[in-house]
Amino acid sequence: MTARPAHRHLEPLMPLMYRLAGAASLTAYATAITAANYLTARHGMVHVGFGLTTTAGTFAAGATLLARDAVQDTLGRRWAVAGIAIGAALTAVTSPALAFASAAAFLLAEAADMGVYTPLRAHGWARAALASGVIGALVDTLLFLYLAGFPVTTATVGGQLLGKTAWATLLPVLLVITVRRWRRALPRHTVRA
Repeated sequence: MTARPAHRHLEPLMPLMYRLAGAASLTAYATAITAANYLTARHGMVHVGFGLTTTAGTFAAGATLLARDAVQDTLGRRWAVAGIAIGAALTAVTSPALAFASAAAFLLAEAADMGVYTPLRAHGWARAALASGVIGALVDTLLFLYLAGFPVTTATVGGQLLGKTAWATLLPVLLVITVRRWRRALPRHTVRA
């Protein structure tokens, strides 16, 4: 007699749980886009050390890269684009000047991100999230700084990439990997029929 997996009783709820996770991811995505633009409009450029500067919203913008991957995994690519539209619309309320730069940069960055994430996803989430996060961050940084009228210098590009890749992409991916390994190391209890 083979043991049934412990989570078998949850299978009927999986579609609902996936939709809820998708809605949460989409909300986090649109909120992070809006927060990044609000912080940038309110505080402009900030120093991050090592002679680097970045827009104040960089750390929130970096979170969008992972949130976008979660939206694609749970709801699909079209909802990722819808998240950009929602974020741009909310940004237009708080900062119309940044709305165009943000929407254009996010759309191009997300297209680049999807182009990297989608084919790599089959080889593991962490690899796909890290590679697509770096590419998305580079495209978003260069285009946003230029369109929003910020200086495109070594100090600003370096500061943006430090915030988006190290703090907002690498750190969360490492956290997810650590939690997954910890969970796998826990003893499993099977339910006997």
